[in-house]
Amino acid sequence: MKKFISVLLAMSLGFTMVGCGGGAAEGDSSEPATEADVAAADTAIGDKIVIGLDDSFPPMGYRDENNELVGFDIDLAKAAAEKMGVEVEFQPIDWDSKELELNSDKIQLIWNGFSITDERLAAMEFTKPYLNNRMLIVVPEGSDIKAKSDLAGKNVGVQDGSSAVDAIEGDEIHTQFASMPTYDTNLLALADLEIGRVDAVVIDEVVVKDYISKNPDKKFVLLDDDFGSEEYGIAAKKGNTELIDKLQTALDELSADGTAAEISEKWFGEDIVVKNN
Repeated sequence: MKKFISVLLAMSLGFTMVGCGGGAAEGDSSEPATEADVAAADTAIGDKIVIGLDDSFPPMGYRDENNELVGFDIDLAKAAAEKMGVEVEFQPIDWDSKELELNSDKIQLIWNGFSITDERLAAMEFTKPYLNNRMLIVVPEGSDIKAKSDLAGKNVGVQDGSSAVDAIEGDEIHTQFASMPTYDTNLLALADLEIGRVDAVVIDEVVVKDYISKNPDKKFVLLDDDFGSEEYGIAAKKGNTELIDKLQTALDELSADGTAAEISEKWFGEDIVVKNN
């Protein structure tokens, strides 16, 4: 009898184990996530998009006298988010750590006069260009610097982590600078230019023209010579093509219905938005 009961218990246990095994094979939630699962989670589009920006980069994104975030990119991002049916949150970041912020998922987009370069294209996903820009040379009124070649032996300021650094270092003249101090913001670089700590500053055209128009007492001069042209785009984490595709569709709609042009007129006095459709 004991032997018979033991056989029954063994058979019962076997059926139970087979049943559990079958359940796991059909889809046990405890199975480890695959790389594809992790990537999908990292690139999923939720109800809110967090945008990283330098909040001292007028007229693209900066704080007004009431400490409110305003600017061309702020307005355009809000309009795009409305088209996409999502909320938008603006997160000021250390501009020199922007890629780290993106890759660690603290932000979903870098959107703040962000220049498209070959290096950045390899590391991130980008929308099509939405604005054109040049890297201008600004000097004090009365300066003996009249062209790029005159920067030899001079102290030339630039924002740290900006594409202006790449533009300068891509030109042979930078090897002849006396120094190239870097600054956390363009405004700090211009402040040092005003008091003579640097002889020139290389800076985005849209930024310096806005600054001069609002501060005519600064007596700065923009040279005809420059460090080349570039295009602004919006970047997402590498692989997040879903977000970029949806954002590009929204940008195209804003261009087609005239909203982008209206925002450009508000901030630049003219429509300078690149038409991609």
